[in-house]
Amino acid sequence: MSFDRVEVSVRDVITERVMQEVIRYNRSASTDKFDLVQPTELERQLNGPGKKRPLIDVDKQITIALQAFESNGFFIFIGDSQVEHLDDIITIRPQTRVSFIKLTPLVGG
Repeated sequence: MSFDRVEVSVRDVITERVMQEVIRYNRSASTDKFDLVQPTELERQLNGPGKKRPLIDVDKQITIALQAFESNGFFIFIGDSQVEHLDDIITIRPQTRVSFIKLTPLVGG
């Protein structure tokens, strides 16, 4: 990720990540899964074998990702510290490590 400023909000980090994934997905001919960007069920059905898939709506995916963050669908760590609010301001430097952690429920126990 790259920003034109040093201090950004968690909302900015999520938005940038989703935008990059959507651009990558929309440019790709494959139907690979990505971390935060997930086609809806209708998009998957429309993208069946041999069909040209429609582009994913970046604004819709940003909204979904922001809501998921707010409902603990995934967590973000800046270095070793967890950020908890969309409006938290973080300082981004070249060595800053941003980690997105998405929990997957276990089946059967």
